[in-house]
Amino acid sequence: MAEAHGSGLPSPWVARFAATIPDGEVLDLACGGGRHARLLAARGHPVLAVDRDGTALASLTAAGIRTLQCDLEDGAPPGPDWPLQPGRYAGIVVTNYLHRPLLPALAASLAPGGVLIYETFAQGNERFGKPSSPAFLLRPDELLELARAAVPLRVLAFEQGRVDAPRPALIQRICAQRIGAAGDWPTLPPGPI
Repeated sequence: MAEAHGSGLPSPWVARFAATIPDGEVLDLACGGGRHARLLAARGHPVLAVDRDGTALASLTAAGIRTLQCDLEDGAPPGPDWPLQPGRYAGIVVTNYLHRPLLPALAASLAPGGVLIYETFAQGNERFGKPSSPAFLLRPDELLELARAAVPLRVLAFEQGRVDAPRPALIQRICAQRIGAAGDWPTLPPGPI
C-alpha cells in the first residue's frame, strides 16, 4: 500500500512501475511532500508536482522539480495554469487521493503511450480507519472502469484487496497505458502481477 504522505518513502507500487513511464514530463498529482516527484526526477523525468499545500511544495523547488499550488477541488473553472491538459504527460502518478470528477481528465491528460500509476483506498477501508467516507473510497473495479472510459487505457497491472503493511487497509491500484502506437508496450518490471 502507499506509504503515509509524511514518510518520505515512495509507494512500492509506484517504485515498481516507474520504469514503465516513457521519456517526458510526469505529473505527481496531490503530491504531498513529493516522495514520488523525487523518485521520478531521479529517474530523469521533468516533473510537475501539484498540491494545494504550498508548504509541502517548498522543498521540491530546491530539488529542481516544478511545482504548482492548486486546489483541484475548488470548483473554479480551469485556467491556463490548470495542470490537466489533454495529451500532455508521459506519466501521471496519484496516491492516497481521490476526487472522482478528475478521473476522466487524468486519462485524457496522458500522451499516447503515457502511463498512469494510481493507488488509493477502496470501499471497506472504513473498518481500518481513515479514510472512511465513501467519497474518498474507490468502488470495486472503479480504476478498471476508468481504463475502459472515453480515452481508453491498456491495463498493465491491477490489484485490489487488503494489505497489512504499513498498516491494514483496503486498497485499489492500477498501472495503465494510454493506447497509442501498436508497438509501444512498455517492458514490465519483475515481480508478481
